[in-house]
Amino acid sequence: MTPLTADDSDAPSSLDSRGTPAEPTERSLGDTVALAEEVLTRRTGARVRLADAEDLGGSHRSRVVRVRVAENPFSLPRSLVVKHYLGPVDPSGTTGRADPFPYEAASCQLFTAMPADDRATPTLYANDPQRRLLVLEDLGRGATLADKLHTDDAKAAERALLGATRALGRLQAATAAREGDFGALLRRSGVRHWRDPLADDARSALAEIPDLLAGRLRVEAAPAAVAHARAAAGLLGGTPYRAFSPSEVSPENCLFTGAGARFLDFEWGCFRDVAFTASSVRLPFPGWAAPYSLPTGMAEAMTASWQSEVAGVWPELADPAIAGPRHLAATTLWVWVTTRSLLPVVVGASSGPEQVVVGRPRDRAAAVLSGYWQRLRTDAVRQREQAVVDLADAVVRALAPYGGDVPLPPFPAFARA
Repeated sequence: MTPLTADDSDAPSSLDSRGTPAEPTERSLGDTVALAEEVLTRRTGARVRLADAEDLGGSHRSRVVRVRVAENPFSLPRSLVVKHYLGPVDPSGTTGRADPFPYEAASCQLFTAMPADDRATPTLYANDPQRRLLVLEDLGRGATLADKLHTDDAKAAERALLGATRALGRLQAATAAREGDFGALLRRSGVRHWRDPLADDARSALAEIPDLLAGRLRVEAAPAAVAHARAAAGLLGGTPYRAFSPSEVSPENCLFTGAGARFLDFEWGCFRDVAFTASSVRLPFPGWAAPYSLPTGMAEAMTASWQSEVAGVWPELADPAIAGPRHLAATTLWVWVTTRSLLPVVVGASSGPEQVVVGRPRDRAAAVLSGYWQRLRTDAVRQREQAVVDLADAVVRALAPYGGDVPLPPFPAFARA
């Protein structure tokens, strides 16, 4: 059976005439499986029956289910994964966020149309935008990067980190010239104007962080530090170094298979400057916000692993004189975005704004935030951006009374290293 690269639905769009996603009611696990059977049956033209549904979790937005293909008139694999978006998502609601389904559908369609060696993602077998449902390749029960980081095997964890960042670089190199294709797939789903959630949150952070630091931590951001952050916003525009990004790079969504690292979950998949993806793994993982640190030198090794792949498309990114300032700019924006989300939580002022690209650590939030600013300081020292260094030092000192002075432990795999 040929995987789909277009919508498998009679409806042209997942939005109704008011711009509201269809299928507004939450469904049961059985309903999700029945919908998947219906979509696959319509796709193949013959009865497809699914069995042994296993709930893999998901989020408040979606349900993910593994199913066995019990009745298979065509060459479907033995098992599949179904992702079903639940409930309405109002693009004009209080969060101001668009429906993530078209972004994930377009991401999966984009990669399924690419050669298998460039994919690093599950194959898409069916897509119904009206029911907001995807039927995907089951990549199996291999360990995730999160699993590797929580073992007691430091060497295996190191190999996994370097393998994951190399795969990210390969994925970005393969999509360097495909932004137009992605935009066309989004338009086919009814999305006329797409927005990168990181860009939205970064612009809000640039406007709010100086006052937030002054009001919550009594830290005055020097004009030069503010100017540097605002100049970094140039990465949010149409740079020459744009490629696909999973948006939220999380170790839980990086699965190791016999073919290497594979990435899952593209709810906010988009095209953006590649420096943002590289910097997100160096912090590490602001979309995950795990309260752990990387071993000394690991961030640099991961960057080199990623760089070895993207340099085939952009050789100049192997030049530290070009790459260094770009990584600093991307890290600056990530740190400002995470500060906007986490600082109100740290000081007990409020829950902070909801941001789809930033995770919320269950504990040690002050130490996590302090670690981000320390990473920013390290990069700023290398680029001789003294105003950024001074601001980072001031923020780290101010976070100390809230628990920011307690060093983050290394990921469990590196605890004995």
